[in-house]
Amino acid sequence: MVVIKKICCIGAGYVGGPTCSVIAQMCKDIAVTVVDVNAERIKAWNSNQLPIFEPGLQEVVESCRGQNLFFSTDIDKAIKEADLVFISVNTPSKTFGIGKGRAADLKYIEACARRIAEVGIGNKIVVEKSTVPVRAAESIRRIFNANTKCNLNLQVLSNPEFLAEGTAIKDLKNPDRVLIGGDETPEGGKAIQALKSIYERWVPENKIITTNTWSSELSKLAANAFLAQRISSINSISALCEATGADVEEVAHAIGTDQRIGSRFLKASIGFGGSCFQKDVLNLVYLCEALNLPEVARYWQQVIEINDYQRRRFAARVIGCLFNTVTDKKIGLLGFAFKKNTGDTRESSSIYVSKYLMDEGAKLHIFDPKVKKEQIIQDLSQTSICDDDPDRVSRLVTVALDPYEACKNAHAIVICTEWDMFKELDYEKIYKAMLKPAFIFDGRRILDSLHGKLQHIGFQVETIGKKVTELIPFTAKKEISRMDLQAPAAKKLKI
Repeated sequence: MVVIKKICCIGAGYVGGPTCSVIAQMCKDIAVTVVDVNAERIKAWNSNQLPIFEPGLQEVVESCRGQNLFFSTDIDKAIKEADLVFISVNTPSKTFGIGKGRAADLKYIEACARRIAEVGIGNKIVVEKSTVPVRAAESIRRIFNANTKCNLNLQVLSNPEFLAEGTAIKDLKNPDRVLIGGDETPEGGKAIQALKSIYERWVPENKIITTNTWSSELSKLAANAFLAQRISSINSISALCEATGADVEEVAHAIGTDQRIGSRFLKASIGFGGSCFQKDVLNLVYLCEALNLPEVARYWQQVIEINDYQRRRFAARVIGCLFNTVTDKKIGLLGFAFKKNTGDTRESSSIYVSKYLMDEGAKLHIFDPKVKKEQIIQDLSQTSICDDDPDRVSRLVTVALDPYEACKNAHAIVICTEWDMFKELDYEKIYKAMLKPAFIFDGRRILDSLHGKLQHIGFQVETIGKKVTELIPFTAKKEISRMDLQAPAAKKLKI
């Protein structure tokens, strides 16, 4: 059996950093080196201020950093010395060319494969950890086969991550399953067993699933597509609830008690975000189109369209309730990360809600406890968000230091991330400092238990998937046209 003594992980991001930190903590006899071309990121991993926020991560890193966990920019040395190499680099959607906006851009995966083939020596197991399209392992293998050396023998495995940001350390230490895919050959079987032996240090054997490479790759895409589908499904029902007087939370509870369905991922909100869901669903759509399965492609494309619709619908509701205009009105936007307990803003619904409000001239004062000002400005300055007018971010966006500052003299509060602290704010103090009538738009359903109190204070409360008894008679919701809600996300939202 192949014995793993040294591991190299290429990519010190949200996947590589936490995954290899936990492996190092659980396998004290294995030296784990995480490498990256970004020197600043590696410097942060070696400091007390880690480059990513994840509950429990700091403690894991500090328990083994400098002992059997190392962070370095010396990529070639780490590859040469490793028995097993994880590829954990970014696989964003292509921004141009064939498959633009849907197909995965594998340039970083390819660069890693070529680097391994160039500098590697001896026997190595190469493991794709990044989210990749089906048959990506075959592409890696073709690069290896075309660059064979007599002193290098490589086996390729697929070991997709199933982490949820905010609970990544918990997910790594107590996973629902670990999936390993490899060649159905004697050599492939040995490689699978070598990687399996690492996880068996702390994961029960019945939770470790082994498949062929392609099943492993497709399982990752399918899992994220199914989770995204559930969110879009309940969000579509939330629109129906608002139109009929039903409460989407009550409907979700009733649905979730059916054991065939279950209660997970039935929380209505302003839409899913993060680095994986949208990218993986679009990747699946592109794959289906490439394989001449247009009906299947259209089915999964609708998951994305409902997500976009939910974001536009929420922004339109804010504008409609504020007397059909938000031009030059201050709006306190609470939360910018795509979910609580992370500082990750990739594909965050907050970005798109901000875009639609800026399209109408709103002055946004944004607060998030874990997202840095530079990240917020960078996200809102993207060409697709600022409509080729980057100066409008400096005109319309202010990043606040605390939630009370963000809400002072505001016309409305818009909650976009479900941070627990937003449930504990002094809303009487906030109300006194706001312009009247004062609105709260709860895009995450975190204030349900406070609706009565908030209304008593004087707030007009609006939330996802429920009609809250209105104390202020005016509302312009019915004046928002269906065409506005169906408008492409890139265009201005007209009211």
